[in-house]
Amino acid sequence: MNKFFKVLIIYISLIACTYANPSINARTGILVDFHSDKILYEFDPDAKIYPASMTKIMTSIVAFDLLKNNKLSLDDMFVVSENAWRLSQSGYSSMFIMVNDQVSVEDLLKGIIIASGNDSCVALAEGIAGSEENFAEMMNEKASEIGMTSTNFTNSSGINDPDNISTVKDIALMSKYLINNYPKYYELFKEKTFTWDRTGGDPIKQGNRNPLLYKNVGVDGVKTGYLAVEKYSLASSMIKKDRRLIAVVSGFPTKNLRSSESLKLLNWGFRNTNTFEVSNKEKSTFELDTWLANKDKIKAVSEEDYYITINKKNVRNLKVSLKYSGPIVAPVDKGEKIAELVVSDKSEIIKTLPLYAAEDLKKVNFFKSLITSINYLIWGDV
Repeated sequence: MNKFFKVLIIYISLIACTYANPSINARTGILVDFHSDKILYEFDPDAKIYPASMTKIMTSIVAFDLLKNNKLSLDDMFVVSENAWRLSQSGYSSMFIMVNDQVSVEDLLKGIIIASGNDSCVALAEGIAGSEENFAEMMNEKASEIGMTSTNFTNSSGINDPDNISTVKDIALMSKYLINNYPKYYELFKEKTFTWDRTGGDPIKQGNRNPLLYKNVGVDGVKTGYLAVEKYSLASSMIKKDRRLIAVVSGFPTKNLRSSESLKLLNWGFRNTNTFEVSNKEKSTFELDTWLANKDKIKAVSEEDYYITINKKNVRNLKVSLKYSGPIVAPVDKGEKIAELVVSDKSEIIKTLPLYAAEDLKKVNFFKSLITSINYLIWGDV
């Protein structure tokens, strides 16, 4: 066979492998871009699952919300009930707290997030809401606020309860909410070890249950899960440079597959797609020409952040254009709509973002306006 054709066949094969959808050995899963909310890949994402210890993401969110609003402190101490202690004796993941221990909120959160302690979940829930049942109501209120329409929480740990249900789509939504709203507290999810100086024994050092944290590939969360009826699950998040992806997969048959297949899905997303920041309401400004104004340019801004995620093979078709009837004639008030940002793929418009004046634009005085107009009539130059 001609050498050229051999090379061409190899090249085409590599392209096909790059863009082919990944085959993941699990029951249900989803891969989402954090900034654009674009679903990059999904399989049966609305299937009901038992979220197991991924439930603890919401347990943490409820506490983080109270901390953020100064209704709770990391230094607050909660007394461990017999109800919480029993979970440390039953063979489940535990922080190993003892009855009547006084434990800080900070330690309980570390016990939940790093050691996946079911006992610490109950202790925190009872300390915050008086009972785990009351705390579950708080969890469901927050889930509704976030938009988790297919989720019902019945306890703080996710252990055996047929009514504690969710979907990978809802877990991904919850994970994004966690990362986006509590960046300071989210740092706990990437800590690899937690040592609990327990009562009546030597300190217990436990490692984070998330296997991807130890691979140093950019994963900084989120939470593993396991129930015999659901098998292995994992909500994971990986960041590369300024881009973040979230993967949630459930129903892995083995612990090893949970790790390798989740990483395969995340790497596939980074390898095959790109995310572009089109507009940042805090940083992006667009300058437009003006007419009969006290300045030559006026700054315009959008009122929303907008990111777009596309396959790398389609990047050449992406177009962002500024649309306005210009030059902008003074006067203009700050906040007035003066232009649009149009994002298109080939001939199809994907998004139209309104742009608003970031400043007042005043009209020049009569004589200067007259001179400018005459100059334009003579020279055609504004």
